Amino acid sequence: MRALIMNCSPVRNGATAEVVRLVTEQLRTRYSTRAVCIDDYRFGYCRGCRSCHQTAECVQNDDVGMLMEELRRADTIVSVSPSYWADVPGQFKAFIDRCTPWCNTHEPHQTIPAGKKGYAIALRTGPGMKECERIIGTIEHFYGHLEIECCGHLGLCSVEYKEAVKDRAAEIEAFCRMI
Repeated sequence: MRALIMNCSPVRNGATAEVVRLVTEQLRTRYSTRAVCIDDYRFGYCRGCRSCHQTAECVQNDDVGMLMEELRRADTIVSVSPSYWADVPGQFKAFIDRCTPWCNTHEPHQTIPAGKKGYAIALRTGPGMKECERIIGTIEHFYGHLEIECCGHLGLCSVEYKEAVKDRAAEIEAFCRMI
C-alpha cells in the first residue's frame, strides 16, 4: 500500500511541512510513503480554453501530469494545507483547476484507479475552526471530482510556526492511526 502526503503549501520548511513530516513518519510503518510539496512542480494556471472538455487533455505541457501520476500510484492521499486568506494556497488551487481533464463532471475525462482513500488536514494561525472547515471542504470537493473517497479530516487551529506543531503531535498521531 502506498501513501502520498502532499504539502499543499509552497513553503518547504514551515508548519505545514512539519505536519507532513509527522504524518509521513507515522504512516511509514504501514505504508510505502512519498511526501511531495506543491512547489516541487512547475505548472501554469488554467487558461479556461475548455479544450480538455473535448479531448480529456490539457493544451499545456508542464508538471501537472507528473503530480497526477503520484496520485495515480497512491492508494491513500493525505493533503495538508495551510490557510491563505481562508482557503487553500493559490499554488494548490491552480493545481486543482488544472485537474479538469480528470474531473468527473464532463465526458470524456481521464481517470485515476478506483478505490483511493483521501484525507485532509488543514491548519491556520487563528483560533476558529470555521476556516479549517472551509479548507477541508475545498480538498474534499477536489477529491470528490477525482472519485477519491473522503475518509477523514483534521483541523488544527492556532498553528502559525512549525514549533507549534510539536504541541499538536499527539492529535496528529491519533489522526494517523485511523488512516
